[in-house]
Amino acid sequence: MKKLVFGLTLALALVLIAGACGEDRSLDGAAADIYSGNCASSNGREVTVYSGRTENLIGPALEAFACETGTDVAVRWGSSTDLALLMSEEGDRTAADVFLSRSPGPVGFLESDGLLGVIAESVLDLVADESRSQSGTWVGFSGRKRVLVHNIDSVPPDDLPQSVFDLTEDRYRGRVAIPATNGSFIDWFTVFRDQYGSDTAAQWLNNMVDNDARFYPNNRSIVEAAGRGEIDMGLVNHYYQYQEAAASGDRHRAANHALADDDIGSLLIITAATITAGSENQQAANELIAYLLSEPVQRYFSERTFEYPLAAGVEPAEILPPLNALEIGTVDFDALGGGFEQSTRIIEQSGIYNQ
Repeated sequence: MKKLVFGLTLALALVLIAGACGEDRSLDGAAADIYSGNCASSNGREVTVYSGRTENLIGPALEAFACETGTDVAVRWGSSTDLALLMSEEGDRTAADVFLSRSPGPVGFLESDGLLGVIAESVLDLVADESRSQSGTWVGFSGRKRVLVHNIDSVPPDDLPQSVFDLTEDRYRGRVAIPATNGSFIDWFTVFRDQYGSDTAAQWLNNMVDNDARFYPNNRSIVEAAGRGEIDMGLVNHYYQYQEAAASGDRHRAANHALADDDIGSLLIITAATITAGSENQQAANELIAYLLSEPVQRYFSERTFEYPLAAGVEPAEILPPLNALEIGTVDFDALGGGFEQSTRIIEQSGIYNQ
């Protein structure tokens, strides 16, 4: 558990996003795309968020909420796994009212510890049944599809696999990158274990290591490496490629490849929002989660971060391919519970970190 526990030292100060922005104050940047009016005066309330989603992705939505409603938002940033472990250590002393996770695995871990409360039914009803917990403890607010990013100059179309199981073949030796410490990869591997059994999943990862798969710390570093030709291909979330292409243009020489519709490599992973069991700011917490499911924020996820929206009838950006396989409803995320801990042990034991 060494690679999990180190995150407990991250105890960074909470960053305050003030709701009382002052008379005639308005937002700029991405936050202004969500809310373009003048900021409200303070309503005297505050909600504390532990966010496993990075500041550049979720920060504009939190800033827009604070401005539009007058509710102050205090945020602690970190990885979803590290923050879940921190909340488990804090127990009922945690300052968190809302936990935003990159994926449901850390949420299942907290639920197994009895640390999650129930979200208001009116908020849960904003999404389809397959995008929420049956027990009401979490709700999905965007989706990220697993894909294989590849360099378009070094990898011809007929060299692309149809399944993650193909990647253990000799023709892919030393050519594939894995973001083994990334929370989304750990959650994906947890679903892999659930669908195929731990023995099969562990054998696949061990075979990848034997096939000289290369370790990178996160999705973005793999997309950037593929774009500059440092690595031929890698397993990532879909939206990093679109973000990098939008920022770098033709200099970025990579593209996404969708694996077969029924392949575990095509899984759609949900970002999840929860309310802590001991929150004293239940109303503000529910209002914040409802705001993440509102049309302006869902449109922001679709058009600015290139994720799949899950609510408000917002359609995915035109650049995104339609979802056809292993969509949200095909996997019972609630049943996975705290399985990400065992997944982390298997990943550590594989030796991928030394690649």
